[in-house]
Amino acid sequence: MGKFIIRKRSHEEYGFTLVAGNGEVILTSEGYEQKSSYIIGITSVGANSHLLSRYEEKRAINGQHYFVLKDFNGLVIGTSEMYTTSADVNKGI
Repeated sequence: MGKFIIRKRSHEEYGFTLVAGNGEVILTSEGYEQKSSYIIGITSVGANSHLLSRYEEKRAINGQHYFVLKDFNGLVIGTSEMYTTSADVNKGI
């Protein structure tokens, strides 16, 4: 089972990382200005992560693959780590 790690990223920005049971990072959130907002983000991960339609695979300039998880409005909740192949992205999802 995974866990959320919450961090203060900068003077006025908070974020969270979802870490798998094996210690690998699954998803890193967008930045939040208020502490209370990242709680909504974490809840949104739970509400949307089981829906495959909320994932979008992307490709970085360097050719690596990653995915973003979006909410029901299409806003990005978080971004995955980089993967070598599209098949690896699917395993990550």
